[in-house]
Amino acid sequence: MSFEWPPALALLLLLPLLVAAYVVHHRGRTRYAARWGTPALLPNLVDRAPRRLRHVPLVVLFVALAAMIVGVARPHATVRVKREEATVLVAIDTSRSMGAKDVQPTRLAAAKHAASEFVERLPKKYRVGIVSFGSRAVVALPPTETRSLVASALAALRPGEGTAIGDAVVLAARLGQRQRTSEGKVPPMSLLLISDGARDGGRTAPQAAARRARRAHLPVFTVLIGTQNGVVQHALPGGLQESIRVPPSPTTLQQLARATGGKFYAAPSTDKLKDVYEELGSRLGSRKQERELTDLFAGGSAVLLLISGGLSAFWFRRLV
Repeated sequence: MSFEWPPALALLLLLPLLVAAYVVHHRGRTRYAARWGTPALLPNLVDRAPRRLRHVPLVVLFVALAAMIVGVARPHATVRVKREEATVLVAIDTSRSMGAKDVQPTRLAAAKHAASEFVERLPKKYRVGIVSFGSRAVVALPPTETRSLVASALAALRPGEGTAIGDAVVLAARLGQRQRTSEGKVPPMSLLLISDGARDGGRTAPQAAARRARRAHLPVFTVLIGTQNGVVQHALPGGLQESIRVPPSPTTLQQLARATGGKFYAAPSTDKLKDVYEELGSRLGSRKQERELTDLFAGGSAVLLLISGGLSAFWFRRLV
């Protein structure tokens, strides 16, 4: 939290002095009353003494004064608000290693299913585009608000060869910058990139792609899918099969996320992949905005003052 007029907070130092003055006054009043009566006989004259409860109105008053002083300092805080319009691009690795079954039913099938659920949770006004990348990156679906088209595009993805990660990021940046809001501006955009490994082919190096995404204000959120036990089968001449280990490689995805202002996630299982998408849906569905909180503190102070006055007038039949 920040303050537009911090010197006003110095007034908070007066509150301890007011508390001390109240304590001194209360003790002095008790001693003065003892001069003209016998405190031990008071229970015989009064049904119930308020004891510590009599201090409640004053405590509420002091809290109200503190809130009022903080409000005068004009506090500001960063809060999350819902985005009305945005473009979310989903890039899915369709290389051969995505056919591994260490994530059931396969890495690619799990990624497509969870991505479909993720898209359904996004605000309806969001445009969603799909990019697939194997040996090269292609647009599976231009950004659209029609969720049924997104689901069909995801279902149509098939495994291929290669892992052109850099090309996918550059293609996504171009797609995002072509979008316009109703005011003619480029809406906020994000890229969700799902893969199990490092670059294998493609014309653009991941480092160059990261610079291009950063210039386009495109944060890349990367999801590493797969476990160290991943294996794919490769057909050999003569009808033989070769088992090839395909452990996930996080380095490239970590660098992409860090260089573009996104975040890296590891999803070794289907359940973890769903958790990642739920967190991303919440993150991409809102934006951070600085807001002045003076009205909240002023309103809270007014309510507390009313409560304090009400307690004094109706509970103890006196003013604070």
